Amino acid sequence: MTRWIIFFIFFIVTSFYASQAFRSLHIGRWFLPAYWLLCACIFAFLYYQLTNEINPKNEFIRTYAFGSYLILFIFQTVVVVFLFSEDIFRLFRGIMAFFKPEIEPVWASRRKFVSQLAIGIAALPTLGLLYGVFKGKYNYKVLRYTLTFDDLPSEFDGFTITQVSDFHCGSFDNRDRVRYGMNLINEQESDLIVFTGDIVNNRAAELEEWKDVLGTLRAKHGVFSILGNHDYGDYYPWESEQAKTANFTHLIRLQKQMGYQLLCNAHALVSRGDSEIAIVGVENWGQGGFKKAGDLKAAMAGLDDQTFKILLSHDPSHWETEVKDNEVHIPLTLSGHTHGMQFGIEIPGLFKWSPVKWRYPYWAGIYEENNRFINVNRGFGFLAYPGRMGIWPEISIITLKKKVKESNI
Repeated sequence: MTRWIIFFIFFIVTSFYASQAFRSLHIGRWFLPAYWLLCACIFAFLYYQLTNEINPKNEFIRTYAFGSYLILFIFQTVVVVFLFSEDIFRLFRGIMAFFKPEIEPVWASRRKFVSQLAIGIAALPTLGLLYGVFKGKYNYKVLRYTLTFDDLPSEFDGFTITQVSDFHCGSFDNRDRVRYGMNLINEQESDLIVFTGDIVNNRAAELEEWKDVLGTLRAKHGVFSILGNHDYGDYYPWESEQAKTANFTHLIRLQKQMGYQLLCNAHALVSRGDSEIAIVGVENWGQGGFKKAGDLKAAMAGLDDQTFKILLSHDPSHWETEVKDNEVHIPLTLSGHTHGMQFGIEIPGLFKWSPVKWRYPYWAGIYEENNRFINVNRGFGFLAYPGRMGIWPEISIITLKKKVKESNI
């Protein structure tokens, strides 16, 4: 409760400060009460959703509560920065006027221009975030990559893999659009489909509502999946450890019912002609307080060092820390987790930026180091903020190619 009181005080102060911009514009007697009513409704909505148990069928409503507050927070923060900067200027002029009477003080009122500028600039990210809620979150993009390897078996030249990640199905709110996304995945007709973790937000019950849709994925060599940090139920207040364990067991059972082959620190062999490659799947392994259940050695136990390996590992920090410099050569790793923060600026092939890059150096797309590749999928779903802006939901299509040796002739 103490945290909520502190949060409420902070919310009131920032809302009051931001409301001063509207007051200086003299928009109308009705506008300020309406603005304060909106702020009160958003705070009450957030408080109710975060302090009460929600039916898994309505899990997405909690996402909207947080998203509503986030959008308001972004708007108010931009406005407050401008007004606070003006107040610093007003304070400085007031001090100078005290010592030099010829300088006119500016204590009396805010300048209308500053308020207009603050609201105008704050409206830009606000409108962008609203677009992300109503349009961007289901704006699926199929991104294609061709990767060349020296040690790829010849029979696998041209082998295609579709990667999707981070469904967070508890956040879905449009069955038709999700079904469209599943159809889009199947239409790629890849040889293999892999899902790289975070199928739910917290509870297996979320998946119950979507297993019929998510279970439609089909590929010639099967659908493989791994666990992400959200799949363990670590962020939910379970009434007992037994309930948490039962939830986890149910989640694994549901994935099997959907036709997904879940790899928990294990591997599976995929054959083509007389050759085979290994799909290696580890449990979540992350830095910065995230669960470290992944065991790479256990997952590769019994594999020949010469076997071509594709690693499924939810968190790209695992590749950074334990994989790219590992003595065992793992040519390709497929990860997710970052979502590209669901917000950023991207011009395909030219430029990409998101605040998440300050947390994860490998956060979206293909990276190569030490003759090893990683693809960090931007995620299919969304979490917390119920939208995407600039960093769209991704379906990755990866084509494996055998490097052709140059002739000595």
